Amino acid sequence: MKKTNDALKIIKRMMKEDPELQEMVRESSINAQVSQIIYDARKEAGLTQQQLADLVGTTQSVIARLEDANYEGHCLSILARIAGALNPKVEIKMSPKEVA
Repeated sequence: MKKTNDALKIIKRMMKEDPELQEMVRESSINAQVSQIIYDARKEAGLTQQQLADLVGTTQSVIARLEDANYEGHCLSILARIAGALNPKVEIKMSPKEVA
């Protein structure tokens, strides 16, 4: 195997050899995407975390956790409540895995 100093190549190589690491990265990526979607929707609506929390019937701290990319407790029911408050629709789909 050819040596490299390219961090992305090293990470890809490590992930290719470690299914557990692949799963961790996949889960982290999903959490970050969901957090960003919630944040973007709230900002687009011109709301503070407290205002969104009031609309959804929760607390500001819950909204803050949902917008944290490291939070692992996202669930469809809270996404549906946020969508109901902000009027977008939630779409979920499964796509083929990307081949590295």
